[in-house]
Amino acid sequence: MTETASAKPEKTPNILPSTQASVAAEQMQMPASKLMRFGPENPLRLDEGTELAPWQIAYETYGELNEDKTNAILVCHALTGDQYVASENPVTGKPGWWSMMVGPGRPVDTDKYFIICANVLGGCLGTTGPASTNPETGETYGLDLPVVTIGDMVRSQAKLVEALGIETLFAVVGGSMGGMQVLQWAAAYPEKVFAAVPIASGPRHSSQNIAFHEVGRQAVMADPDWCHGQYAKEGKRPTKGLSVARMAAHITYMSDASLHNKFGRNLQDRSRITFGFDADFQIESYLRHQGMTFVDRFDANSYLYVTRAMDYFDLATAHGGKLANAFLHSETRFCVMSFTTDWLFPTSESKDVVRALNAAAANVSFVEIESSRGHDAFLLDEPELFKTMRGFLTGAAKARGIPAPGNGETHSPA
Repeated sequence: MTETASAKPEKTPNILPSTQASVAAEQMQMPASKLMRFGPENPLRLDEGTELAPWQIAYETYGELNEDKTNAILVCHALTGDQYVASENPVTGKPGWWSMMVGPGRPVDTDKYFIICANVLGGCLGTTGPASTNPETGETYGLDLPVVTIGDMVRSQAKLVEALGIETLFAVVGGSMGGMQVLQWAAAYPEKVFAAVPIASGPRHSSQNIAFHEVGRQAVMADPDWCHGQYAKEGKRPTKGLSVARMAAHITYMSDASLHNKFGRNLQDRSRITFGFDADFQIESYLRHQGMTFVDRFDANSYLYVTRAMDYFDLATAHGGKLANAFLHSETRFCVMSFTTDWLFPTSESKDVVRALNAAAANVSFVEIESSRGHDAFLLDEPELFKTMRGFLTGAAKARGIPAPGNGETHSPA
């Protein structure tokens, strides 16, 4: 459904394109999810120094908002995630990307809480991004869209939350880039965040992570079908470059142990090496598959914009060079989580956040979870992750005066 601050929700028309890529193209403009539009009278101020108007944000909600509006949880998605945190993705047909965490009786319990998840600014599933139509030209923005930041993403979410009539959020949770958004929320709107759960994240993007992102961006831009960002106008898609970018990034999401355990040096559908450049090894075939499936659901320019937003994130620099300043006088309750084999956002970066929170006299708990699965562990079946989330939200709910999450038994859908 589509909403504005002054208009009643409308039904989004059913979309039945013939291919996944065409479905994705439709969803960029008119998502199957809820949609909040903001007109010229309600511009979004950007860190770049300009204002974006009109603009829109696509989002999904689960569960029901209580009468006091005190049970809302905002879930922030990672780099290539979307608003379909606990429901079927209309492009891929796959279940929600965090349906193990969010749902009836889950730690983020849709029987007890009102869950909001929005597609980030610069994304490509309905929120204003480079694939959106530029109202001034009638064509896609391409690179004419101003570069956005994590701060801009959070500012757009804050406008959505306000438009939904919610003054304070019970919790903001998310992993990876979602964790960056959680930290930005806590720093920018401490009075609006009762509890914060940043997972597998950090207070800034490291030089190594920026380097990996640059490799991906250069792969996209080196594709002749990128057309200097104007591929939509030319009727082309830089699939080869985006596929390589995804392959390189996907390696960083896994640990050496998880790659070895899953693939080793096993050959792909053959008994011996071919002395050629086909996918001899299973890991090669797996990465090629990841790249090929990614290009049909994600926009290449969005990949440039969202990776750049992560690169620019540096919470300490934004607060006088001292991270603790970002959390001074904060009454937000924090639970910081990391994973032992995550080398993209190692535990040391979570500990930097914890030390800053301690220096600011904030309420914080920290858990390092033993896992062999690397960075992607926050999206996978990790019992200690679910136990920690449930335990933290149970304590926070008691302090908030609202029901705790269920015990994990099966419940009817909210």
